[in-house]
Amino acid sequence: MMTPARKIAAYVIAATLGVGSLSAQTAQEPPATSLAQAAHGTDPVKKATADHSKFEILKQDFKSGPEVTAACLSCHTEASNQVMHSIHWKWEYENPTTGQVLGKSKVLNSFCGNVASNETRCTSCHAGYGWTDVRQPMPDQPDRVDCLVCHDKSGQYTKQDNLAGNPPLAPVAAKAKTITGADAWAVDLAKAALSVGPPPGRENCGSCHFYGGGGDNVKHGDLSSALVSPTPHVDVHMSKDGANMTCSSCHVSDKHIFTGSRFETNVTDPHADRKPGASRDVASCSACHSEKPHKKTSVVGLKLNDHTDRVACQTCHIPDFAKGGVATKTVWDWSTAGQLKDGKPYSEENFTQSDGRILHTYLSTKGDFEWGENVVPAYEWFGGTVRYVMAGEEINPNQIVVINKVEGDAADPKSRIFPFKRMEGRQAYDKKLNTLVFNNVYGPMTDTALWTNFDWTKSIQAGMEYAGLPYSGEFDFVDTQMYWPITHMVAPADEALKCGSCHTENGRMANIAGIYVPGAGLGMGGKLGLMVFLMAVLGAGGHGLLRLLRVRKNGGADHG
Repeated sequence: MMTPARKIAAYVIAATLGVGSLSAQTAQEPPATSLAQAAHGTDPVKKATADHSKFEILKQDFKSGPEVTAACLSCHTEASNQVMHSIHWKWEYENPTTGQVLGKSKVLNSFCGNVASNETRCTSCHAGYGWTDVRQPMPDQPDRVDCLVCHDKSGQYTKQDNLAGNPPLAPVAAKAKTITGADAWAVDLAKAALSVGPPPGRENCGSCHFYGGGGDNVKHGDLSSALVSPTPHVDVHMSKDGANMTCSSCHVSDKHIFTGSRFETNVTDPHADRKPGASRDVASCSACHSEKPHKKTSVVGLKLNDHTDRVACQTCHIPDFAKGGVATKTVWDWSTAGQLKDGKPYSEENFTQSDGRILHTYLSTKGDFEWGENVVPAYEWFGGTVRYVMAGEEINPNQIVVINKVEGDAADPKSRIFPFKRMEGRQAYDKKLNTLVFNNVYGPMTDTALWTNFDWTKSIQAGMEYAGLPYSGEFDFVDTQMYWPITHMVAPADEALKCGSCHTENGRMANIAGIYVPGAGLGMGGKLGLMVFLMAVLGAGGHGLLRLLRVRKNGGADHG
């Protein structure tokens, strides 16, 4: 009989291979010899049903990425159509709760600001070739879908950081860089085409997602090159000494559309009634571990299970992020960008991360930075909905502008206390209209790009004109915050937060509104929670007193 652990493993393997979900009721027990052979790489039966190195159509001298895609489509006839309906292609997502149209091509952020007017740099990580104007949808040309970025197994396919999604091909321009920041090399398209196979590996997904915001782990904090081959301490799920999962083990794919989004997050499991291993369209923590994951044979386990309706799994099981020797950017102050020394741009490098790499703390092109490793998350109530400050929306420059407000409440049964990277920023806004601005930062051959001419006035004017937005011509800088949900870099169970991490004075939950944490003293959150409790008690007591007085006044009769 198949054990629960093997049922879960069967489901994960099935999702990873892209062959659909295995039902816990129908999954078959694999032969023990087959498991042992697979573990040691000696199984004579391959998992894949096709060896692309044997396909004659792929044995040619390709001149461009679209030529490779055209060859792929000769067999995978519907693949491009599927990709072109995904957020990876459109960079657009309509939030069903708020109605906001979000996505990389739409939203502002506290990193590089905006995509519009900076396309050839920003769309270098697009899942297609040659999107040079995000004011218009990416042309739905099937051969412009990039199959190789997700399915290359040769290890040498990459994209150049300023070619709008195209790879560097011979002859490679001097000083050219890849999207990971490495010196560019001439990609061998034929070698890449012959190597392809499902599913995307950590290296495939990471080539873009680990390097968002301008460098390794700059943006998310829990997505870095440390996840390519992590130790269990860095990520117990992705470690080869742990579960050895890939990204698609949890971000399950259906018709090239992957589950999971920072624009609308599943904080609670929409299929909590289904047993681990059963068919589902998204794998949350409870999808494998259930809603009551802790041992029911101990008092501590029972008490921890009482927390799961208020505290997200990630809150205890990701005690810190930016692990594995790769720091994350925690502060970005754009207001100091543009400074020169002797008329020339300069940099300062005053942070050394634990893997020995020295990082910049000032760049004339981007301003001042701060970095952090093993960062303790910020905690907020979160029900899954995120509301953005959109282009043209009025802000209050006299307070911190939260670019993407995470919505949740202690009174909402679907909300949980959730961990975030809270990015601190300072960025430009229109002083008269009180709106965040677009700016043109990239363009080596233009007179308006900030990274070329270090002129904020020209940069903002060009960015706003390009985006078709009103601009008064006067700008200043405002403090901003941006929230990034922390869901990766899960620690082993013995490294999870202990009771004392929260149930102590000035513990991690000290400033969470709407709750009282025993043993933590009365921080702001505890005071608010206690105030609500006392108001309820006073209300009930007052109502009882009024009834008593009414009874006496009516000679013992009340309520008819």
